[in-house]
Amino acid sequence: MAWKLEGSYFESCSCEVVCPCTASLALGADYDRCRVTLVFNVRDGEVEGTDVSGVTVAAVADTPKVMTDGNWRLGVFIDAAASDDQAEKLGAVFSGALGGPMEALGPLVGENLGVERAAIEVHEDGLRHSIRIGDAVDIEIEDVVPFGVESGEPARMTGIFHPAGSELTISRATRANVNAFGIEFEGKSAFSTAQFSWAA
Repeated sequence: MAWKLEGSYFESCSCEVVCPCTASLALGADYDRCRVTLVFNVRDGEVEGTDVSGVTVAAVADTPKVMTDGNWRLGVFIDAAASDDQAEKLGAVFSGALGGPMEALGPLVGENLGVERAAIEVHEDGLRHSIRIGDAVDIEIEDVVPFGVESGEPARMTGIFHPAGSELTISRATRANVNAFGIEFEGKSAFSTAQFSWAA
């Protein structure tokens, strides 16, 4: 059952900058629901002997105001360029069936909206990250460099519980329109990390 995934990650959600849910799932979202798109750009990975390097997976979720209440609605996109074997193996990882971070979140999911194959384009350029998934997802975010920081290093949130890791870069959405799996929102808040690393 051995597998490992490494790559970059970014997200955008319907909360204002900075999303309280990311600080803690037990804090309430800014509005009645939290709607979020999570993007895992796998640069290097292997799942049970299958090389999954270069495949992007994105999850779209709709959750109650307080995420720990559960009853999340969750749908997953897997890059149409992936082979059937790659898609099957990544689907097992992202469903939590093979352990890892998504298994820990599994009990919070009340409705699985399915897995769809779609053309996915990801671009990463310094502080900017973007994804386009067919006509369903069009997101661009920009990492936030605090006023007065001459190094150009973006602000980070550390010591958090998050599937992408315990440290994330604070970002903001410059464009984020999502209409997928019956979930529709315009993103404002965002986070990224240059390196997520999973293994089980």
